Amino acid sequence: MLLTHVRNTHIKEIMSWFLNEEEVHAWAGPNFRYPYDFNSFKKGLKLDEINSFVLLADDNTLMAFGQFYLRIGRCHLGRLVVNPEYRGGGIVATLITQLSELGQLTLATQTCSLFVLAHNKSAIKAYKKLGFVLADYPEPIPLANCLYMTKTPG
Repeated sequence: MLLTHVRNTHIKEIMSWFLNEEEVHAWAGPNFRYPYDFNSFKKGLKLDEINSFVLLADDNTLMAFGQFYLRIGRCHLGRLVVNPEYRGGGIVATLITQLSELGQLTLATQTCSLFVLAHNKSAIKAYKKLGFVLADYPEPIPLANCLYMTKTPG
């Protein structure tokens, strides 16, 4: 699978992966506009500010999307989402591995972090399997029931 920069055609498909406001806000945060159109969705992703990538299968099927940026000295992964048709097949591991490696190199850091909602047990399990551990965040997290996880090398 190939990690590559997100394009407009990818954004249109990603928009279709969310069925309601609750799903969008769980993925993108409570300030992400809903309902959205192409322009507001693209603007909400902050593509000019945040490194944004898609994971493509060998046949160019869009498998996943994710972003990274520097947060508290770590490569912070955000807005991770796997194509609903392929969830549960280990795609998230490939996405996180490739996104983390690129992010650490790009941002010159050795560690990664991410936020996850406490009720998202499958995501927490996947992140733990990849070496992420629950950690204390140094300031209040503005989103209720949100956990902070980090991963250090080794």
